[in-house]
Amino acid sequence: MVDTVLVVEDDPANAVLIEAILRDVGGFEVVVTEEGNRVLELVGGGGVAAAVMDISLGRTRVGGEKVDGIELTRRIRQLDGGEGFPVVLLSAHAMRGDAPRFLFASGANDYVTKPILDPEDFVRRIRRQIAAARGIEAGTEG
Repeated sequence: MVDTVLVVEDDPANAVLIEAILRDVGGFEVVVTEEGNRVLELVGGGGVAAAVMDISLGRTRVGGEKVDGIELTRRIRQLDGGEGFPVVLLSAHAMRGDAPRFLFASGANDYVTKPILDPEDFVRRIRRQIAAARGIEAGTEG
């Protein structure tokens, strides 16, 4: 069974690149959206194995309220079963201290900076989070 990864990104060029990496390097199925209600629906419905979440979402809304990736991740955590759902934050913020600050604020599992310079490592990190959520040691699944 092929895992589906949700990409939450509002920049079309970044969305295409991330989708290509996940599909071509990782072999994942990919769903791309920046619609907050759709994100919560997909995660809550169990149709995706993980999410790659851009921090700076300019047009994303949930119920009419503007949200960024930090807030959207918080809302994922509030869903039934959302506490353990793998979320990897993606951001151009690369200053010292950004990763721990954003991880703490959001409750996300991992943090990757843009541009993605090592696609294999990016895919490995997502696989590791999916495996951890399933209680599997990374590298032991097929």
